[in-house]
Amino acid sequence: MTVHEIPLEQRTLHGHFSRDLEPVLTVEPGDSVRFSVPNAGWYLESGEQLASRNPDVDDGHALAGPIEVRGARTGQTLAVRIDEVRPGSWGVTPTERPHELRWELDGDVGRAAGQTIRLAPFLGVLGMPPPEPGVHSTGPPRRFGGNIDCKELVAGTTLFLPIPVDGARFSAGDGHAAQGDGEVAGTAIECPAEAQLTLDLRDDLRLEWPVARTQDAWLTFGFDAHLGRAARIAVDGMLELMGREHGLERLDALAFASVLVDLRVTQVVNGVLGVHAVLRDDVFL
Repeated sequence: MTVHEIPLEQRTLHGHFSRDLEPVLTVEPGDSVRFSVPNAGWYLESGEQLASRNPDVDDGHALAGPIEVRGARTGQTLAVRIDEVRPGSWGVTPTERPHELRWELDGDVGRAAGQTIRLAPFLGVLGMPPPEPGVHSTGPPRRFGGNIDCKELVAGTTLFLPIPVDGARFSAGDGHAAQGDGEVAGTAIECPAEAQLTLDLRDDLRLEWPVARTQDAWLTFGFDAHLGRAARIAVDGMLELMGREHGLERLDALAFASVLVDLRVTQVVNGVLGVHAVLRDDVFL
């Protein structure tokens, strides 16, 4: 396994998704990539704002990449193992302008407005461009990833994504030091971050929607402008997973899911809403 470094430079960042963006790095399946990103507003650890390469299209989250995975083909599955996410020394949670919380981040804790909380850092955006040509916003989550904003995607988790374009063209960013399910104010603790991810290919796993494996649970995701439809997509994905992992027929899986699976609202603020279904390992004795 090789560990690659992407330098934090204007040329290695972009603020939109497009299948036509040239990769900044090509890796072999199983390689790891280390990188740093500004916060979602392109603010660096120093507090300075980095200008984007093309303000006309790069008006979204500051993302590192794209990263080409050699041999990746449309229809395969990209396995993104989250090895490490380390937040910077500060963060911000904007609410209604001009109000915002300014956070001091120190190790595993964050402090703001006289309160101290435990941090659980993750990257809000992990994904690949849609197969359609043109410029696509970083704002919504999609079947191929994007602005998923799931607080469970911490270090130790592997995210599985259906690959939409040859080469994968994967990008990541949007550091969050902590977030609640729903992300109800529209933001988390938005912070610069450093991360390491390992990218691999799975020929034996064909997916329509994202799936994640945490240290103690399986997650399936659904995204839609309608929360109920997002929930249905997440449930359908979980029934397929229960068949695959536990050998259950679909109607039996549905019955077990009604007893054992939790539905959580991932986020309600990105236009396209998110729901993730959770099946913990300890529910089966």
